[in-house]
Amino acid sequence: MTSVEPISVGIVGASGYGGVQLVRLLMEHPKVKISYLGGDSSAGKPYSDLYPHLGHIGDLTVEAIDLDVIAARCQVVFLGLPNGIACDLAPGLIDRGVKVLDLSADYRFKNLDTYTSWYQKAREDRGIAATAVYGLPELYRESIKTAQLIGCPGCYPTASLLAISPLLKQGLVVPETLIVDAKSGTSGGGRQAKINMLLAEADGSLGAYGVGKHRHTPEIEEVCSDLASHEVRIQFTPHLIPMVRGILSTVYATLRDPNLVREDLLTIYNAFYRASPFVKVLPGGVYPQTKWACGTNLCYLSVEVDPRTDRVIVLSAIDNLVKGQSGQAVQCLNLMMGWEETLGLPQLCFYP
Repeated sequence: MTSVEPISVGIVGASGYGGVQLVRLLMEHPKVKISYLGGDSSAGKPYSDLYPHLGHIGDLTVEAIDLDVIAARCQVVFLGLPNGIACDLAPGLIDRGVKVLDLSADYRFKNLDTYTSWYQKAREDRGIAATAVYGLPELYRESIKTAQLIGCPGCYPTASLLAISPLLKQGLVVPETLIVDAKSGTSGGGRQAKINMLLAEADGSLGAYGVGKHRHTPEIEEVCSDLASHEVRIQFTPHLIPMVRGILSTVYATLRDPNLVREDLLTIYNAFYRASPFVKVLPGGVYPQTKWACGTNLCYLSVEVDPRTDRVIVLSAIDNLVKGQSGQAVQCLNLMMGWEETLGLPQLCFYP
C-alpha cells in the first residue's frame, strides 16, 4: 500500500496564542505538513525566537506575507490575524485555489452590514464572503465539508452556541429570555501587552467588560436567528477571570413548557449531539469545570431546570484556545479534507 503524502498548510499570523496552538496541533497531525508561517512584525525571525520551547521540533522561520508564495506552497492556509485584515487577503488566496480557514471575525457574518457596524470595516469582498461557511461543525458539518472558505467562530460564541442550540432548534425556550453570562481566562485577550491583563491587575479580581456592546453579541445572535428561523436578540455579558485558559458560559432561558424536567432535556441534548464527538453531555447534577477541557477540543455541557422559575440553565466549558479557536479550525480542516473529524485533536486534559 502506498502512503499518502501529507497536505501542505500555512499559518498567517503565527505569533499569537492561537497561532502557536495551531503550530502545536498541526505538527502532531498525521496528515499535514507546515510549509509556511507568515507574519508582519515577526517576519524574518526564526519561530523559535518567538517560542523557544518549540525549537527542538523544527526550524521554521516567519516570512513576510506574500499571496503568491502561499499559493505556491500551500493547499490550505489558516489566517490568525486581527479583525479586518483577513478579508483583504482571502479573496486573493481563494482565486489562487487555496482553501482558507479564517480565525478572525471577518467571515463569520452572513450580513456584512452587521459586521461593518460592529467592526467599522467597509467590505469590498461581498461575493467571496457570500460563499463562507460558519465553522461550527456541530451545526454546519455538511456545509463545511464542501467549503473553500470557513469563518471559524470565536471562543465565547462557541461555548454559548453549543449550550443554546438544542433549545432554539427544538423550540424549547422563549428566545427573547436568553441570557448568556460567560467568563474567560486571560489568554482570550491575546499576547499583546494590555494593562488589564497584567498579573497585578487581573490576579485576585473578577470583572465584566463590553457590557451590552461586546462584538461577539451579533455573531451569537445571527446563528441563534438561523436556528430559530426568526430574529433573536440575546443578553450577553463577558467577564475576565484570573486564569490563563478556559471559558465557562452559563445560559439562562424561560421554558415554553414548564412541565419539562431535567431528564427530558438531557434526552434532547444527548440526541442532538449524538454525532458530535467533541461534545460531552454530563449526567444530571454534574456541572462542568474549565480544567476538564484544558488543552482539549472538548465541550462539556450540563443541563439543569429550576421549577421555581420555569427556567433552564445550561453550563458550557471549553478551552478558549482549542475548541474556542485553533482546535476548532483543525476540526473544520478535517471535515474539508474528508478525514476523520477527530484526527490530530486532543481529547484528554492534563489534570490537575
